[in-house]
Amino acid sequence: MLSLKLIRENPDIVRADLLKRGEIEKLKWIDEILELDAKWRENLKQINVLRRERNKIAVEIGKRKKAGEDASELFKKSKEIVKKIEAIEKENQLIEEKINYYLWRLPNITHESVPIGKDDTENVPIRFWGKAKVYRGDLERFLEQSQGKMEYEVIEWKPKLHADLLPIIGGADLERAAKVSGSRFFYLMNELVILDLALIRFALDKLIEKGFTPVNPPYMVRSFIEKGATIFDDFEDVIYKIEGEDLYLIPTAEHPLAGLHANEILDGSDLPLLYAGVSPCFRKEAGTAGKDTKGIFRVHQFHKVEQFVYARPEESWEWHEKLLQNAEEIFQALEIPYRVVNICTGDLGYVAAKKYDIEAWMSAQGKFREVVSCSNCTEWQARRLNIRYRDKTHEKPKFVHTLNSTAIATSRAMVAILENFQEEDGTVKIPKALWEYTGFKEILPVEKREKCCQK
Repeated sequence: MLSLKLIRENPDIVRADLLKRGEIEKLKWIDEILELDAKWRENLKQINVLRRERNKIAVEIGKRKKAGEDASELFKKSKEIVKKIEAIEKENQLIEEKINYYLWRLPNITHESVPIGKDDTENVPIRFWGKAKVYRGDLERFLEQSQGKMEYEVIEWKPKLHADLLPIIGGADLERAAKVSGSRFFYLMNELVILDLALIRFALDKLIEKGFTPVNPPYMVRSFIEKGATIFDDFEDVIYKIEGEDLYLIPTAEHPLAGLHANEILDGSDLPLLYAGVSPCFRKEAGTAGKDTKGIFRVHQFHKVEQFVYARPEESWEWHEKLLQNAEEIFQALEIPYRVVNICTGDLGYVAAKKYDIEAWMSAQGKFREVVSCSNCTEWQARRLNIRYRDKTHEKPKFVHTLNSTAIATSRAMVAILENFQEEDGTVKIPKALWEYTGFKEILPVEKREKCCQK
């Protein structure tokens, strides 16, 4: 949430940022906020004048009573003043509600390094890593997407899409999951269950080494937490509500971690606070009809390890880069080729002041796909959830900055492994970094496995 003080003192900054984001219709909100704020302050002055007048009358009433004189006219006048004060206070309450309506729906102020663009087609790749396996038929597209800045190996055989590979290796049962739960659900099977858990523990170990506290958060949160973590009106159709209760299934561990210190004043000497949230995530995936309907890339339920940081404002941009580095190190250790993308204003969303995505190369799909999202939300969430800090007892509390980043979303990481580490016969090699976690180095096709057993 933006501060009213920012809009009052620097409205042009807010207007310019709304223009960058393409939020033209919200420009009039700033004018209305300023008008309402001016009226609120004018009313407050009037209230103070009336209160002083009432206090003078109260003193005069006291004098008259002491002298045994009639004070009925003064009593009447005092009551009229009280009514005027109540009416103006009621008006100011309505004004505050209108102002807050706008404040709670305005996007964060973007960082100056965020590129201006209309949608995800104008996001800016800033870094490439790894050596991609590229099917010859996808080479032209790969060179365009990688801008010629990435190593690659041309292969003559077309890798299988992960959704087609899953039944070959006995990795998941999608048909029965659809029968039991509907589309975009899955039964994970056999080695992929172990791989899923291995990815969680691998990422968690990496973060613990860097001083993060592991957290298994509640899987349901109250509406005030969701409203604090995001713009609820826009997000409500994305999340699952528990019928008859003020509870929602979490779409990411970011939200319960953002709520962990709601309505608290933190000790500045404890900052930064580093948390590694481990949880399932539940998403309706509304608005994605026809996109990634097969397989396990875009699903209603998946596991994720999430980085979350409470930082001092002057340190938050440094932490933004550190969170991205942590995620990059995980994907580098897994030997998954990727690019880092600076998200443009039109694709940024309201919560973040700046966001990076890591997009893994998917050799079977012949394109880069998002596997990590890394955001600095500055004080936008902290204001909504009332999370502050101070260094000295009598110091005025300041709002913290909150940051979040995927460490690993296991279903998407598994898709990247299945598509980049498969052999022509369907065998899937396991990244070396995971061998100690999985206990196996490859996943054989079911048919090949059965033949081995028969021998």
